[in-house]
Amino acid sequence: MKTLKTTCVAALALAFATAAAAQDIYPAKPVVVVVPQQPGGANDVIARIVTTKLAAQLGRQVVVENRPGAGGNIGTAHVAKAAADGYTLLFTVSSAHVINPALYQRTGFDPLLAFVPIGSVATAGYVLVANPSFGPGNVRELVNAARARPGTITFASAGNGTLNHLLGEMIQQRGGIRLVHVPYKGAAAAASDVVGGQVALSVQSVPSAQAFIRAGKLKVLAVTNEKRLPSMPGVPTVAETLPGVGATPWYGLFAPANTPADVVARLRSALGKVLGDAEVREALGRQGAEPFASEPRQFDALIRSDLARWADIVRTAGATVD
Repeated sequence: MKTLKTTCVAALALAFATAAAAQDIYPAKPVVVVVPQQPGGANDVIARIVTTKLAAQLGRQVVVENRPGAGGNIGTAHVAKAAADGYTLLFTVSSAHVINPALYQRTGFDPLLAFVPIGSVATAGYVLVANPSFGPGNVRELVNAARARPGTITFASAGNGTLNHLLGEMIQQRGGIRLVHVPYKGAAAAASDVVGGQVALSVQSVPSAQAFIRAGKLKVLAVTNEKRLPSMPGVPTVAETLPGVGATPWYGLFAPANTPADVVARLRSALGKVLGDAEVREALGRQGAEPFASEPRQFDALIRSDLARWADIVRTAGATVD
């Protein structure tokens, strides 16, 4: 009888230990990746390329959930307040993470304290595009036309305070011109209205605009990155005409602060394998994006330096959203 009791106790202990171990295995359920922008924009496109392969690495479903609004603040704040268990992550673009804190009095999140970086993922090309019927074909011609007709040329953005809005403001400042800003609720809507001729210009990410560019429905006046794009080597940068104008946005994956170290390590390992996948690299390239993997410390340093840089740019421009 004593032997039977001992056996039962041992069996129960083993069962509880096995159950506890199973609960500790991450991930034990689907992972939600929040994209704080509308579907169809660069962040959404890149997120879906990456999360498809991330799901394969994690062995669990990874669901992309779009939570747009307030230039990315709504979705970002949602993740900042989520449980720190690795099941709600943030896939964001640099503009929402490092520009918004300088633009808004209240974002609902602290970019440094509310998150732990999993890793940088990609950079993307941005271009100044116009409806094909728009007369100017380059930045110099645009500046001349805008000076001749101040306050008559329109440019569309994905919303107040977004990167394409601020790049448009930088072009105006450096060019000494005055354009009419038309904010939309997302990059896709802005691009569609430029294609339709309702608005003349827009700064767009290559992933969100290239289908229109290839179809001849948008023409490219310039690249707004600091350097020319490998996918468009013949297209000059805005800075070649207006020095100092340009930015290269990055995209990254984050978890809420205080997410367990082993979960963060698991996600970092999985993301590293995803970015090393040839199919992912090719898919990003087809979208005009480039893989951008960095060590956690390097990514953290980039975030801190970008916060300082954009705070200066916003302060100089006098831009505000609140």
